[in-house]
Amino acid sequence: MTDKPDLVERRQRFIQRQIDLHKESVNVRFGGQRPEGSGPLNRHGMPKLPVGQHEVKTWPVLDLGEQPNVAVDSWKLEVGGLVENPITLTWNQFMALPQTDDVSDFHCVTTWSRYDNHWRGVRFRTIAELAVPRDAARFVLCTSYDFAPGTSIPYTTNVPLARALEDDVLLVHTWEGKPLPREHGGPCRMITPKLYAWKGAKWIRKIEFLAEDRKGFWEVRGYSNSAEPWFNDRYATENG
Repeated sequence: MTDKPDLVERRQRFIQRQIDLHKESVNVRFGGQRPEGSGPLNRHGMPKLPVGQHEVKTWPVLDLGEQPNVAVDSWKLEVGGLVENPITLTWNQFMALPQTDDVSDFHCVTTWSRYDNHWRGVRFRTIAELAVPRDAARFVLCTSYDFAPGTSIPYTTNVPLARALEDDVLLVHTWEGKPLPREHGGPCRMITPKLYAWKGAKWIRKIEFLAEDRKGFWEVRGYSNSAEPWFNDRYATENG
């Protein structure tokens, strides 16, 4: 994307327009609702295409306007917060962890979905087992190497610990048999196949385990805190 300082502001205006136009996608409540979508059921029993989405064959690029160039010999992953064993992994240490191959779909909140992506990486659960979250830990905040243009505000995103520990949540370094492209978060990003894709931090550098939920970059700027694709759970009016 072009590096323009007003990119985030323009995205926020778009979010507000969507909130005004699509009240059914704002502050969604899931109680009693059935997952919505179309197509055959996926391996999790959900319709392959979530409600309001359309399939694409390409992989569109979305970011804050910066695509950091992080070399693997300088990449580090800091894992801390409410854990018994805070750790910082180098690339070689990360690659020495048990590796997982998986195939999953990728659902962007901007209404496109890309099916059957082949990933290789490390399960988030493996990272958690190394760090040993304390009993009080209930949430996760991930921080990236990129920043909002012209600021010192890094990209962050939050997920409940229970969702982060699902089997298909990975920190991936390989996509379709090749190193993860820089524009898509290489050398390493998180993926969250059962949630909208912004919950999976690109260029990930830090994972914090928290007792209380702390909203991330887009969550305080109008996107839903829960981000459930099969419930059209895109936007929220209660920010901050």
